[in-house]
Amino acid sequence: MVGHSAVVALPQVVELPLAIDSMGVVMAGSFMAGNPATKSLYADLKRRMDQAVAGFQSNLASTRTGRASAHMLDAIKVDYYGTPTPITQMAQVSTPEAQTILIQPYDPSIVKEIEKAIQASDLGFNPLSDGKLIRVPVPPMTEERRREVVKHLNRVLEEHRTAVRNVRRDGNDALKKLAKEKKISEDDEKRAIEEVQKMTDEEIRRMEELSRKKEADVMQI
Repeated sequence: MVGHSAVVALPQVVELPLAIDSMGVVMAGSFMAGNPATKSLYADLKRRMDQAVAGFQSNLASTRTGRASAHMLDAIKVDYYGTPTPITQMAQVSTPEAQTILIQPYDPSIVKEIEKAIQASDLGFNPLSDGKLIRVPVPPMTEERRREVVKHLNRVLEEHRTAVRNVRRDGNDALKKLAKEKKISEDDEKRAIEEVQKMTDEEIRRMEELSRKKEADVMQI
C-alpha cells in the first residue's frame, strides 16, 4: 500500500500594516492602522502630529544662530503685488561666507521691498544693496542675545508640545466615542489609547531632541 503524506495546514499569519513616522522611519505595526474602525482616525492623528513637528522644524530652521543661514529669512514675507511672498520664492538666497547672506532677486525692481522687509523684521539685520544684489551681514550674537534665543526656543517647543497633546486628547475622545457606540471593544479602546500615547511620546521626544541640538548651535561661540 502506498502511504499518503499528511498535509499540514499552517495557521494564517496576519501582518499589521507598517507605520511611518514623520522622519520617514518605519515603525512597528500599527494596531489602529490595521483596524477598519480606527484606520481613518489613526491617519488623521498621525497627519496632525506630523504637521506639528514639521511646524516646529520650520521654526527651528528660521531661528538665528551665530552663523549665517538662508533659512534665517524663511519667516520674512515681502509685499509683492499685494501678496505676502517669502523671500526664497522671489530670489536666490545663499551664504557665501559664514557671516553673510546673499540675496539675488529674480526681479531687480523688488530689491528695495526686500530690504525694507528685512529691516522691519526682529532679526536685527542691516541689509546692504547695490541695486541688484542684497548682502545681509550676520553679526555675532552677544551672550545675552543667545540666552534670549534659547528662551524663545523653549517657548516654541512648549507650544508645539501642547499642539501634539491636543491631538492626543482629540484622539482619545474619538476612541471613547467609538467604544460607547460599540464600534470597537473596550480592549480595542485600551490598546488604541496606548498607541496614541506612544505616538505622542515619540513626537514630543523628537522635538525635544531637535531643540537640544538647536540650542547647542545657538550657544556655540
